Amino acid sequence: MDSKTLSSLHDVFKEVQKQQDWKAALDKLFASLRGDFVFDNVVIYFMEPHLKSMDVLYARAMGRGKGLEADVSWGENFAHDVITKGKMVSKEPLKNIRVFDRLTQAYLLGFPISAHARKKGAIVFVRFGGPSYSENHIHLAALQAFWASAIIGRKELDEARSELDSVQRQMRLQDDFVSTISHELRTPLGFIKGYSTSLLRQDTSWDVATQQEFLTIIDEEADRLTRLIEDMLESARLQSKTLQFKFTPIRLDALVRDVGLRVNTHHPDLKIEYQFETLPAVAGDGVRLSQVFENLFSNAIKYAPNSKLTITTKSLGKKVLLSFADEGEGIPEDYLPFLFERFYRVPGERTVTGTGLGLYICKQIVMAHHGNIWVESVLDKGTTFFIELPADPTL
Repeated sequence: MDSKTLSSLHDVFKEVQKQQDWKAALDKLFASLRGDFVFDNVVIYFMEPHLKSMDVLYARAMGRGKGLEADVSWGENFAHDVITKGKMVSKEPLKNIRVFDRLTQAYLLGFPISAHARKKGAIVFVRFGGPSYSENHIHLAALQAFWASAIIGRKELDEARSELDSVQRQMRLQDDFVSTISHELRTPLGFIKGYSTSLLRQDTSWDVATQQEFLTIIDEEADRLTRLIEDMLESARLQSKTLQFKFTPIRLDALVRDVGLRVNTHHPDLKIEYQFETLPAVAGDGVRLSQVFENLFSNAIKYAPNSKLTITTKSLGKKVLLSFADEGEGIPEDYLPFLFERFYRVPGERTVTGTGLGLYICKQIVMAHHGNIWVESVLDKGTTFFIELPADPTL
């Protein structure tokens, strides 16, 4: 092989290596070398060990028969033979001078490839009507098979790494959840135990005001404990798809105002501004949607204290859009994709109580309504949660 050819191959492989997407890399590889090694179809098969069947991982029609991809030969039986033998195999059609359709005369060339030790596959080149594969063609095809195997191996490695990262993140989240929930459960239990023990002491008498204060604390902490347990149970029911919904026609603007009035009763300093359009009704579960709105109000109170909360509604034809916008510190962009994951809490917010279940529950409820929920945030300017729900077409 001369230096010019080596230099050309080097340039091709450099360009292939630059491709981030594995399919784009294979496209580049086969297109770049097709001038020196002409073929019509290329297909990569992999054997499923448990099913003993083959799946097509990649296929391209690049020459004759390109417009008839479903009708021309893709060498499936031939690929099985290549995998079984574990070596390069070529096959030419029987010579028949009476056959004039080149698409029925498939010249096949196959090489075994592997994604990892247990998953075997084959790459098959198909050339319609000849000529036969020369020695140089076979060498070029072997190089492409080698690079294709490397590209697929990189793809599988990236997927495995991504899956491992996801599993590790979930494990960290669950570990954090166990730690957090232990603290969250112990805190109200500690208050309840401490103040009830104080009231039961025989060696001390408490005046009526002090007794009332202690009982109020016990009552509030019992409610807090109840909410924590309900969140955990509801999260489990949502994950297992066993939570029941009761859908009725609902006016979202009225429902949001009702929730806002209740929240203002307990948090009179919260400034709420409503910017409502006239909305069509939606088919929804009022109790569950109220739960979503209460959580968004609660988030604004926790993470954007002393900030005005602006709630906006818009009619978008067959959909309605709600937004809850605060003017707080905002959330770093890197954390936004994970906010609706189960147990997730933004790092650095340990001073704020919570289990990391609230937004997960919100998302599951909204999805059960065939809607969508997402968040946008700008540091030092605020955070906006959006909820999009389908309008009820029967109303």
